[in-house]
This record gives sequence, C-alpha cells and structure tokens, in this order.
Amino acid sequence: MNNLIKISNLNKTFQGMKKIKVLKNISYNFKKGKIYSLMGPSGSGKSTLLNLLSLIDRPNSGSIFFENKLIDFNDNNKNDILRANKIGIIYQQDNLLPDFTAMENIYLASLAAGNNKQTSLSKAKNLLKKVRLSNRSDHYPSQLSGGEKQRVSIARAVVNDPQIILADEPTGSLDLETAKEIFELLENQINQNRLIIFATHNRFFANKADCLLEMVNGNIKTINA
Repeated sequence: MNNLIKISNLNKTFQGMKKIKVLKNISYNFKKGKIYSLMGPSGSGKSTLLNLLSLIDRPNSGSIFFENKLIDFNDNNKNDILRANKIGIIYQQDNLLPDFTAMENIYLASLAAGNNKQTSLSKAKNLLKKVRLSNRSDHYPSQLSGGEKQRVSIARAVVNDPQIILADEPTGSLDLETAKEIFELLENQINQNRLIIFATHNRFFANKADCLLEMVNGNIKTINA
C-alpha cells in the first residue's frame, strides 16, 4: 500500500452565532508520489481540511493516519515534531517572518527541525539557488515581490525534505505568468515518496494535478484520478 495519509469519518464544526458543520464524515486515502488539487467555493472547507492535515487544527471527530499510524491530537509535542520534519506548508499570503531575510526564513525552519547551524545555512543557500533567488538572500519580505515571496515560501516548505507538502491557494494572489512559474516550482517538488495537496480556485492549475478533488457539501468528490 502506498497510502501516505488516510482520513476516516472526519468531521469539523465551527461554533459561532450558530454551529457551522464544514466537514462531514470525510474519508479518503492520499497516495505517495501524487499531486492532488482541491477545488471548491470559499467556505467549502478546503483550508479547514488542510489545517487538519497539517495538524494545526483538530477534528471534532474522526481519524487521521500518517503512514498507517493514528494521529493523537492530544499529543501536541509529538505533532509539532512531526509537522516540523514531515510536513511543508505554503500559504497564499506567504506568512514569512517580516523581521528576517529570505535566507533567515529558510534557515530558521531548518533549525526548528533540529539541524545544526552549518547544515541549515547550507540547505538554505542551496534552495535559494534552486528557486533562483540567490541575489535576494539578504532581502526582507517587504523588499520582495509577491512571486519572490512565494519562491521563498516554497524553499522554506521543502528545506526539511518533507514527505507531505500542503499548499493553500499558493498562486491566488499572483498574476498569471508569475502564478505559472510558482506552480511549476511546486510541481517540481513531487517525487515517488512525497505527497502534494494544493487548494486552488483556478481550474487551469487544478487540472494539472494527478487527481482533482472537489469539496461538495462538506465532503470530497473525485473529479478525475
């Protein structure tokens, strides 16, 4: 079996003025070596699902398995370590640390996973070269364009060689040509042991995935596989 993530009967409800059930008994298997796109209107649960898979949030009920091991959402320390070492996250609004340079943003993510200073610096330099930003390594996020910030975000997400990359609208705030460049960089991260799931409103990019999934009424519908 090459399932990397298995979700079973996953439910998520938000309590505001009234209860809103966003995810409803979702079950699905995500396989290694594949790139999945996740489509659906705003509020359909795309970001909610990615937050659960990244272990940032927890479900109201249901289970998540990584490599057939059940995630215990009460073990925050273990999940933080798992996230740092196994999961790379890319956001629409880059979420870079504003007071640190492009190099430092990547370097710190490597340090957080337990790597030493020299290894972390070496990895950060190599990745900046791969995303064609060596000449911007000492620039702060405020000095970078939207596309450049997303390049740094991708480098930061893969610095610890994660098995899972989760991207929430990674091209959503970019012009089309820049978005194509960023998506190509994301596509290039796939390998036989890695899984990529990205949420998007753009059907052009969604159709490039191995499997297009659509969020419908709080559940997943497979459009193509």
